Amino acid sequence: MRAAVLVGHGGPDQLVVREVADPVLGPGDVCVEVTAAAVNNTDIWTREGAYGPNPEHPTGWLGLPIECPRIQGGDAAGLVRAVGDGVDATLVGRRVLVDPAEYDAPGPDATPVRILGSERDGGFAERLVVPVGQVHDVTDSPLDDGELAALPIAAGTAMGMLDRAHVGSGDTVVVTGASGGVGMAAVQLAAALGGRVIAVSSAGKGPVLRDAGAADVVDRAAPDLHRRVADLAPGGVDVVVDVVGGDGFGEWVGVLRRHGRIVVAGAIAGPHVTIDLRALYLEQRRIIGSTMHTRAQFERLVDLARRGSVRPVVAARLPLEEIHEALRLLRAGDAIGKIVLLPPAGV
Repeated sequence: MRAAVLVGHGGPDQLVVREVADPVLGPGDVCVEVTAAAVNNTDIWTREGAYGPNPEHPTGWLGLPIECPRIQGGDAAGLVRAVGDGVDATLVGRRVLVDPAEYDAPGPDATPVRILGSERDGGFAERLVVPVGQVHDVTDSPLDDGELAALPIAAGTAMGMLDRAHVGSGDTVVVTGASGGVGMAAVQLAAALGGRVIAVSSAGKGPVLRDAGAADVVDRAAPDLHRRVADLAPGGVDVVVDVVGGDGFGEWVGVLRRHGRIVVAGAIAGPHVTIDLRALYLEQRRIIGSTMHTRAQFERLVDLARRGSVRPVVAARLPLEEIHEALRLLRAGDAIGKIVLLPPAGV
């Protein structure tokens, strides 16, 4: 089969589209014919080995060394073509969305410990084999396969952030990096939960973000960004959903109401920040770290997908063979929404 294979850490030349052996179906497994797979910044950072604290020792997504060659791709949707021993055969032919995470325990709140495309072969291929517990039947969803594939990493991360920050109806929620994959999903999900969303993004992306559910959009380049956001929420913001970090992170603390929360799942602008701790503890505000999702959170996302309650924005659809162009578009940052790859079955 054709697959996009990471042969080592480094530049784009380390990701090669080539023929590889079919994945092996074991007991309890499901073979999925991949019809759509979305790209994420995590694919780039895993290739670069950027998750480890020591640049001389590159790592995968979870900060651990990974084995190469590795088929990348954490997002995948497709059709079940075969099942292993112990799996209900009626699953064959069903359309499924794949949870990219393997967990450290069987419960609904377990922590991801292996991720498709990093610690395990992923979805940038014609076929994918995963344990049956990672596939969710979405046959009747009104979303097309590209829209479904746009959900797992981005919307799963966003769902985890909103859940951990206890976002609910009536909350005022600021979303930074709002035109990216996680940011756009956070806008849509927060609005679907009944929140009033203030989206922070680059100029010109307001119409799409308003269509996604944002009540207000603020230009991230505005010199008075944090004051402008504060003016839109005179009583203070309930939650800041941040995937940016960097120099401006500490100023978000002062935008929060008393008992407000910042939930963080990214550091695009830089991992090292400065905050005034007095503004944090005197007002009993909280900073919450969030990585991906739990089983329960992913199941909530799947339920929304089945009902079509959230429809991801797909910026572009490209053949799997054009993965380098897809990753170039992603890194350029001009695309609004997700970039989806179509293996041969999805073209």
